[in-house]
Parts: sequence; C-alpha cells; structure tokens
Amino acid sequence: MHHFFTDPSQVRDGKIFIEGSDVNHMKNVLRMRVGEQVQISDQNGKNYLCELETFEEEQACFRIVETQRSQNELGSRLYLFQGLPKSDKMELIVQKAVELGVYEVIPVATHRAVVKLDEKKAAKKTARWNAIAEGAAKQSGRDVIPVVKNVMTLEDALAYAADLDLILMPYEDAQGMAKTRRVISEIRQGQSVGIFIGPEGGFAPEEIEMVRDEMQLISLGRRILRTETAGIAALAILGYQLESQTDGRDE
Repeated sequence: MHHFFTDPSQVRDGKIFIEGSDVNHMKNVLRMRVGEQVQISDQNGKNYLCELETFEEEQACFRIVETQRSQNELGSRLYLFQGLPKSDKMELIVQKAVELGVYEVIPVATHRAVVKLDEKKAAKKTARWNAIAEGAAKQSGRDVIPVVKNVMTLEDALAYAADLDLILMPYEDAQGMAKTRRVISEIRQGQSVGIFIGPEGGFAPEEIEMVRDEMQLISLGRRILRTETAGIAALAILGYQLESQTDGRDE
C-alpha cells in the first residue's frame, strides 16, 4: 500500500487533502484510481487508512476510512548532532539515521570540519538533505518525516540541545563499555536524547573541554569508527534499547 505524508491542517471533516509534487506522482506515475486505498500520516503520530475520492489539478482528496495510532516510531525523540563530513557522506548519514528512527538531524560546523559552507551552499545542501529524509521516511515506513535543521555552530548546537533530557558524545578516549552500558540502560521511554558526532578527525581538544560538563562521554568500542559509522552505530544501540522496552509487539 502506498504511503504519503500531510500536514495536520490538511486533515478536516473526515477528509485529507494532498497537494504538491505527490499529486503528480499519484496521477502520472502510480496512476491511482478513485477508490484506491493508501496510508497517510499527519506528522502528529496519527496514521489514516484512506480512499481516494477525487483528483483536481493540484490536489487529491481522500476519505478517511480508519484512524490508527503510530506504531513505527521510537518511544523517545533522538537528535543526531552530526559534525559536517566530507563529500556526500552526509546524505548517507541522513538516510540511515532516518531509517533507524532519528527525530531530527542537526548538521554542526566544528573546528576540524573540512567542509565549509557559506549561507547559499548551506541552504541548498539542507534542502537536499531534507529531500533524502523524506524519501527514507517513506521507504522505511516512518510515521513522521524527520527534519534536517540548518547548519549550526557547536555553540549554537549546545544551546539547542540544552533542554534535552540526555546528551551523549561517543569519544575514543571515553571510559570503557561498562559506562556505556550503564548510561544506555538508564534511558527510558519519553526521554529526549541528543548524540553528538564529530567530523573526520573528531572534535578538537578545546571542543571536548567545552562540552565535557554538558554531556555523557561514552565509548562505542575499542575500534575507531568513521564519522559516517559512529552516528549510525549509536542510533542502532539506542533504538534497540528503546524497542526492547516497548509493548511486546514482537513477543
């Protein structure tokens, strides 16, 4: 069954209205017909089984057949603060982070980041990353489309993360896996968790000192992971921890 997303404002009076590029995709690629059923998510944790009623030039109207609660989201919101990597690695990171359940991705310009983006380039990159996030959300069956925020400095990223319940930073000089197990095991449903990942070359010593008192430094093992691997590994660990606490759907 095809899956689409809409804004909550487009859900009203027992109907859902889809606009934009999805309409052309429905009409000319999927060649959908009146009466065909689809799943639509409203970004607020609700899913709808819907039936196509009409096509207009730039809008599709669906009748809501059944309302369903979200089943595919983690019980906590995970925020990935990713140091800007080289080349197109950020595209892979965004795609896999969305598949693993991330809520937001925040690109961070750090001291050792090789990539330097001016305002125009940053806006173009962010638009591209959000398009990738949308595609990954549809492919992986997400009930929301995670947002890729505008590039932030480390200082701005720390301020943005200040209200999160827990902030983690995988770091090669952190204590061993015993601390990692303890910290991860204490995470509970409903908590908001930030994960800070450095770029190639990692965080500079002065950056580590800046954040040391703001977050938990953890280890992801004895091997040094590439920047595009570290965030994915951390999200997989957190996802496992959270999914293990859920309602027994897999029992």
